[in-house]
Amino acid sequence: MEKQYDPSAVEDRLYGRWVKQGYFHADAASPRPKYSVVIPPPNVTGVLHMGHALNNAIQDILVRYKRMKGFEAMWMPGTDHAGIATQNVVERRLAKEKRSRHTLGREAFVEEVWKWKEEYHAAITAQLKKLGSSCDWERERFTMDEGLSRAVKKVFVQLYNEGLIYKGKYIINWCPRCQTALSDEEAEHKELNGKLYHLRYPYADGSGHVVVATTRPETMLGDVAVAVNPADERYRNIKHKKISLPLAGREIPFIEDGFVDREFGTGAVKVTPAHDPNDFGMGKRHNLAPIVVMDGGGKMDGDIPKKYRGMDRFDCRKAIIEDLNAAGLVEKIDDHAHSVGHCYRCHTVVEPYYSDQWFVRMKPLAEPALAAAVNDEVRFYPARWKKTYVDWMENIRDWCISRQIWWGHRIPVWYCGCGETIVSEDAPTRCPKCSSASLTQDSDVLDTWFSSWLWPFSTMGWPDENEFMKKFYPTDALATAPEILFFWVARMIMAGYRFTGKLPFTDVILHGTVRDKTGRKMSKSLGNSIDPLEIIPVYGSDALRFSMVMITAQGADVFLGKDTFDIGRNFANKLWNASRFLIGNIKEGVAAGALPPANKLKAEDKWILSKLQHAIKDMDSAICSYRFNEACHTIYDFAWHEFCDWYVEAKKADFYQDEDAPRKADALSLCGYVLASILKLLHPIMPFITEEIWSHLRGKMTFEDVIDSETIMLASYPTPNDLLVNDAVEDNFDLLKACVVALRTIRSENNIPPDKTGTAVIIPADKDAEAWLNSQTPTINLFAKLSETVVGESAQKPAFAGSAVVRGNQIFLSFEGLIDKKVEIDRLTKEIARLKAMAAGTKAKLESENFVSRAPADVVEKEKEKYRGIVVNLEKTEKALGDLGI
Repeated sequence: MEKQYDPSAVEDRLYGRWVKQGYFHADAASPRPKYSVVIPPPNVTGVLHMGHALNNAIQDILVRYKRMKGFEAMWMPGTDHAGIATQNVVERRLAKEKRSRHTLGREAFVEEVWKWKEEYHAAITAQLKKLGSSCDWERERFTMDEGLSRAVKKVFVQLYNEGLIYKGKYIINWCPRCQTALSDEEAEHKELNGKLYHLRYPYADGSGHVVVATTRPETMLGDVAVAVNPADERYRNIKHKKISLPLAGREIPFIEDGFVDREFGTGAVKVTPAHDPNDFGMGKRHNLAPIVVMDGGGKMDGDIPKKYRGMDRFDCRKAIIEDLNAAGLVEKIDDHAHSVGHCYRCHTVVEPYYSDQWFVRMKPLAEPALAAAVNDEVRFYPARWKKTYVDWMENIRDWCISRQIWWGHRIPVWYCGCGETIVSEDAPTRCPKCSSASLTQDSDVLDTWFSSWLWPFSTMGWPDENEFMKKFYPTDALATAPEILFFWVARMIMAGYRFTGKLPFTDVILHGTVRDKTGRKMSKSLGNSIDPLEIIPVYGSDALRFSMVMITAQGADVFLGKDTFDIGRNFANKLWNASRFLIGNIKEGVAAGALPPANKLKAEDKWILSKLQHAIKDMDSAICSYRFNEACHTIYDFAWHEFCDWYVEAKKADFYQDEDAPRKADALSLCGYVLASILKLLHPIMPFITEEIWSHLRGKMTFEDVIDSETIMLASYPTPNDLLVNDAVEDNFDLLKACVVALRTIRSENNIPPDKTGTAVIIPADKDAEAWLNSQTPTINLFAKLSETVVGESAQKPAFAGSAVVRGNQIFLSFEGLIDKKVEIDRLTKEIARLKAMAAGTKAKLESENFVSRAPADVVEKEKEKYRGIVVNLEKTEKALGDLGI
C-alpha cells in the first residue's frame, strides 16, 4: 500500500472496473429480492451542484447497502429536459451570439436545444460517475426519449378521453419573461414591500365616490365592477348606483359578493376578472365578461386609452397614479407588505392572466394519493412532511399543463379548419370529420412535470408489459428535496395509482437545502456555491460524500464550507494509515484467517468484538430509518476511536513480539476480522477507499466468514452476532479507558513531557474494580506511559501526586521528579471550586418545585444521581488536596 492515500489514483480506476464488470447492472431474472430506486432526474440546464451531490450520495448509500444485503439492487439513472429552464439558458446563449429563437424558427431552435442537452447530459453523467454513483447505466433514460414520449402521449389521450383533461379560458399564472403559463406550484410567492393604493371611483351621477384599495392600479383599466359584501351596511343605500371608471371612460356596476372581506381597505374592491384569480371567480358568478388589458409580454394592450398602450405594466402603474393624482382621485397610498408570485425559473413577477390553456382535473386523481398518506401506505422522512402533503392534497386545484414554449413534449392535439379537434397518440393524416389533410398541431408543449410524473414506471417500459417492470416496479424509496414535494412527488403518486394501480414508492426521504456557513442558500448569483468537481480532485469523492452526510441531520439544512470536507479526508487518512499498518504486519503463514477460540480471547478482544456488534446494529438501524448522519457518526466513532485509538494500540505488543507466533497470528486475525467488518459497514458511504483497502486485505488474508467476495460491492453486509455481545466486558473496558484518560489528563494539565514515564497508584472503589484493573496494568502502563501501576485498597498513596476520581476509583500519578507540587495544589483548588459550583447548580435545580413537578421521574432521578456523584468526587478531591498538606 502507498504511504499516503491518493483518491485521484484510485477512484477513476475503480469506477471503470465496476462498470466494466457489470456490478451496477440489475438482472430482471434474478431470484434475489429486488430493491429499486429511480433517480430524481437532474435538469439538463447545467452541471450538478452540492444539493445534487448530497441527494445522490443518499441514494447510493441505500443502493450499495441493499446490494450488500443480498438484494438485486437497481438504480435507474436519467435526466430531465426541463422545458422552461432549458429553453431559457439556450436563449441566453443565443442572445450572446446576437441570435434569438424567433429568428431561428421553431425547428432550428429545438435543434440548438438538443445540442445543449447532449453537452450537459454528458457533463452530468460524468459528475455522477465521479461521485461514485452505482447507477445501472445500461438503463439510462431521458424525459424526451422515444419511450417516455410515447408514455406521455398515451397518458394525455387517456385522460382526455376520460374527461380529466380539458381546454378552457381561465385565469392562470403567466410569466411575461418566459411568455408561458405556469402551474400554481411554479409561481413561487415572496414577501415584497409594496404599496396599497386607495383610489376614488366617482359615481356616474356625480353624487360622490367610493374608495377602493388595490396593489395593482394598472389593472383598473380592466375593471368590470366594484364589489361589496352583502352584509356591509355602509353600502346599503348606494348599491344601485353606477360607477364611472376613471381614465377608462366606462360605466361599471356595484355587485354584492360574500367573498369580499369587509375589513380589507374600505370594504369595496375593484373586480378585474382577466387579471386576478379571485376576481375571475366573482366574474363567473355574476356573468361579467373579462377584459384583457395586457399582452403576454407584460405590456398594456387591448381596449384601453391610447396613451397607455405599449407601456410596461410597472411603468403604466406609475403613469396611472400620476394621472389619478392630477384628477384628485387618489385618497391615500400606504406602505404594504404582501406576497407576490414569481416565476420559479427566471424569478420575474408573475401576472394573473386570462388565457386559453389545457388543464388536468386533479380531484379524482388525488383521492387515492391522499388516502395513501393518511393510511401511512406512503411514509415521509421526516414525518412532519406528511401534514404538508395532506393539506395540499385536500385543497388541490386543477393543474395547468400547457406551456407556450418550444422545448418539450408537443401537445398531441390537432385542429382542422372544419372545427374538429383531434386528440391522438399518433399524428393523424386526415380529419375524421371532413377528410381534410390540412391539419395544424397545437403549438403548445406540455409542462415538464407532465413527463416527470410518469418517471417511476415510464422509465421501465410502461405501457408495455415486460419482465423488467414486473421485477422492479413499484420502486422502494425516493430521495428528493421538499421544494418539489408537490411539483413531482405528489404527482408521481397520483400517476402511479391512475396508470398502474400501484403506489410507485413507499418511502419518501426529504433532505434539506445546502447552505453556506452563514445560512445563505448556495447559488451562483450569490457567489457562494461550491462545485463538487472542484472538491473531488482535492479531497476525493469519499471525503465529499462522508463529510456532507455526516453533518446532515434527517430533513435539516446543510451548512457547508470548503473546510467541511476535512472531516472526510481526515477520516479516510486515518483509516488508510491504520489499514496500511495492519496489512503491512501480515506476513505469509502468520495470519491464520480465523477468529481465535473464545478461551484465547483477551479482554480487549472481547471488548472490540462486542462493540462491533453494537456498531453493526446501530448502522442497520440508522440506514433503515434514513438517519444517515447517525450512521456516519457510528462508524466514525467505532473505526477511529475504538478500533484505531484503543484496540490496535492495545494489540501492538502482540504484533511486535516474535516469541509466541500463535499470539501474533491471533492478534492479526482479530484485527483483520474487525477491519474487514469496518470496510463493509463503511462501503455504502465511502465506496472507493473501502474497495481499495479491501483488495489489499484480500491479498494478505483468507477469511471466508468475512472476506467473502472479490469486490467489496458484492460482499455480504455484516450481521450482528449476539453471542459476541458482552456488556460486562464493555463496562469494565469503559472503566479502564476512563482511568487511562484521567492519567493522560493529569499529564497534560501538568505539562509532563510525553517522553517521561511515571508511576501510578489506583485505590479501587470495590473488589471487582480491583480485580479488573489489576489484570489490566500492562494495558494501563502502555496507554498512560507508565513504568508501573499499583492497584489495591491498601496501596500507599504517593506523597506528591496528581489525582483524579473515576467512578469512585482514586487515581494517583506520582509527580516525583516530574512536577512542581505548587502547580498540583493550584489545580486541585480550581477543581474543588468547579465541583462546588456544579453541586450548587444541581442542588438548586433539585430544590426547584418547577423542575421537580414538571420533569419526568427518570430525568429527576438522573439529576439526583448526578448530584450524588458530584458530591462524592468533591469529597475525594478535597481529601486529595488535604493529603498534600493544604
